[in-house]
Amino acid sequence: METPVLTKNVLYLNIFNSIDFEKIVDHPNILIAANFWDAERYQAARNCYKFMRAIDDLIDNYKTEHVTISAENQSEFEVHVSDWINTVIETKREIPSHRELIETVQRFCIPFWPLEAFAKSMIYDIYHDGFPTLQGFIDYAGGASVAPASIFVHLAGLTKSENKYIAPGFDVKEVATPCAIFSYLVHIIRDFQKDHLNNLNYFPDDLIAKYGMNRAGLFEMAKGAAITPGFRKMIGELYEVADFYREKTLRMIQYIKPLVEPRSQLSLEIIFGLYLMVFERIDIEKGTFTSVELNPTWQEIKERVGKVIDRFEEVE
Repeated sequence: METPVLTKNVLYLNIFNSIDFEKIVDHPNILIAANFWDAERYQAARNCYKFMRAIDDLIDNYKTEHVTISAENQSEFEVHVSDWINTVIETKREIPSHRELIETVQRFCIPFWPLEAFAKSMIYDIYHDGFPTLQGFIDYAGGASVAPASIFVHLAGLTKSENKYIAPGFDVKEVATPCAIFSYLVHIIRDFQKDHLNNLNYFPDDLIAKYGMNRAGLFEMAKGAAITPGFRKMIGELYEVADFYREKTLRMIQYIKPLVEPRSQLSLEIIFGLYLMVFERIDIEKGTFTSVELNPTWQEIKERVGKVIDRFEEVE
């Protein structure tokens, strides 16, 4: 007779083997980790992130082509974002393309605040080009990153009773915040080259100036110019901040593991492991900070997920 541990290991390995890592685009770590939930909960994550990504891409793609959003177009973009969030508030509105999101929010007891925070961060993007300070960037991450991370933690923390989902009994935002900020700092370092070649800058202006640089110089480095000592020092400071949140994330995962189901415990370790994988690739002293250097291949991502599964020990 198989032991429960063996049964669970077989389940995890079956899920792992069902993921086509080669076809994963842009490394959506949240959805890789969410694969290890039940199918219905995984689909809920897909529904939420599909709509959030659509709004994010709408703004970023315009900036990629036009550099900035002109004053006459800013209000139009804000209307798009407002319409998006209002479809969740006004659940009686019949908009077929948004019905999936509304039903997901209702079925899975998803709180309104993460969606509202995300919308506010998108509106910030419409009217601003970058961040004056590091603290300003971290505040922005409260919408752009803490919001989607909170939805992930919320879905991971749900319990099910008689076919109804019950919201987590812990503070979702408190749990999600350190991992979200850690992952977002890793994200902007990883995507330095891609972002700047697409006219997007996420490095705070105070740090750029502190280390004797300007945005034009960052763009030249993204195109292949030599990495300056000032850039390395700036990355070093961001790395230290990310490391602070990395340690907080580890403590938070240990806190939350006994409060969620085993499959959710595993998903939390997987998503952390995938961002940690990028963090470990950052070479402040000798790195070139290119997309190729900092983005793991699909084979490396698959290997890391497999290792997390091998080491995983559930907490009762």
